[in-house]
Amino acid sequence: MSKSFQLRSLYRSLLRELPPKPLSQSPLHQRLRQDFLSDTPHDQAVAQADQLLQYLKAQRQYVTLLERYNPGMGMDEEERVRLTARRVGMDLPEEYGKGGVKS
Repeated sequence: MSKSFQLRSLYRSLLRELPPKPLSQSPLHQRLRQDFLSDTPHDQAVAQADQLLQYLKAQRQYVTLLERYNPGMGMDEEERVRLTARRVGMDLPEEYGKGGVKS
């Protein structure tokens, strides 16, 4: 595999892992583009870019697993308790406000 193909592939992989941006690119996008457009990127720079790519992939996978195995993470306490009760086949009693009127 040619070196230019490898660099292009690495650059595209990095862009896929970064959050999508509108037409005005972020400073990180501009810096990556500048580094990859230079005539001969050093082997150390390529190795660092590859390491960054591996880190970004691992972070994305970590967030995916965290959301999958902790589904109630973004819920408030009341909603989490209600869903936990439903999971074991129970319904929470209805709460009444002042004067016996349902709030």
